[in-house]
Amino acid sequence: MARILVIDDEEQIRTLIKKALEELGHEVAKASDGDAGLHLFRENQNDLVITDLMMPKKNGLETIRDLLAEFPEARIIAMTGFDPTRLSKALELGALRVIEKPFHIKELLDAVADALNSNS
Repeated sequence: MARILVIDDEEQIRTLIKKALEELGHEVAKASDGDAGLHLFRENQNDLVITDLMMPKKNGLETIRDLLAEFPEARIIAMTGFDPTRLSKALELGALRVIEKPFHIKELLDAVADALNSNS
């Protein structure tokens, strides 16, 4: 299965996503902000990144920009519940999929499957 990195400043969200993905056999790493997420990605070259857009230190848009500048083939799903207009900006920067919080876990799992199967 895939190695997936979840970046979100909310521990409950990270844990929920990790549990759901691990039940499908994925290996999941977690980070609480964009700086930590970028560091983990450099170490592990994950197959997919799921990142929140509103976080302290380095927000999700900055994380997407920096991640794709360094790793152009990175696959990214962006999510937010704060400002849905930021989702279109995430797509412009190169995210493959976007999800508005709150979401149903099936919506997230479908997005993960699509992103992992994408040839983009």
